[in-house]
Amino acid sequence: MSGARSRPLMEGNTPDGTGPMHVPFGHIVANEKWRGSQLAQGMQGKIKLVFEDGLTPVDFYLSSRSCILYITEADLVAGNGYRKRLVRVRNSSKLQGIVVVEKTQMSEQYFAAVQKFTVLDLGMVLLPVASQTEASCLIIQLVQEQTKEPSKNPFLRKKRALISEPALLRTVQQIPGVGKVKAPLLLQRFPSIQQLSNASIQELEPVVGQSVAQHIHAFFTRAR
Repeated sequence: MSGARSRPLMEGNTPDGTGPMHVPFGHIVANEKWRGSQLAQGMQGKIKLVFEDGLTPVDFYLSSRSCILYITEADLVAGNGYRKRLVRVRNSSKLQGIVVVEKTQMSEQYFAAVQKFTVLDLGMVLLPVASQTEASCLIIQLVQEQTKEPSKNPFLRKKRALISEPALLRTVQQIPGVGKVKAPLLLQRFPSIQQLSNASIQELEPVVGQSVAQHIHAFFTRAR
């Protein structure tokens, strides 16, 4: 696990910090502000972290063009300041942002607003987590998913359903209409967040029915 800063990692970065980043295979490039945090500690030993300063508005780069914007409980309680970061990444043609939000007892009252802004207004993927520990598990899973060779046989992928991943399972359970029964069924058919977020209503219907399929599709995509 590397705590070293690697200045050459940034390649052709734009002035607003939303340019592509060179991320070594199987690594995460983390914003310096997360050094020593519970979130970073949860990932250390399981994945290689490289800390960089000057990454604003991004918190973590999973690959050269895929990044995570992390909204803490404190960010939500403080108001709408987080929205500028989301908009900057959303407006960048070079980055795909995933928004991870701490949904706790204290921040729950603000969650509907951030969900509407992120999913409906910006059309970005939003993943709720209960804690930074849970977030670290989810981020590791996302990185592992990105580094896998895509299987040409979708039936083989079913065997890799990540039902044992508590962070992923809890995230899917929180999608409106899914709950504890349907979440494992969804993960058997769509073993990763990327696959689930890209699924069409027609693909989701056989697993959860038309009504819940529409809820899931709306959760992950911009309202047309």
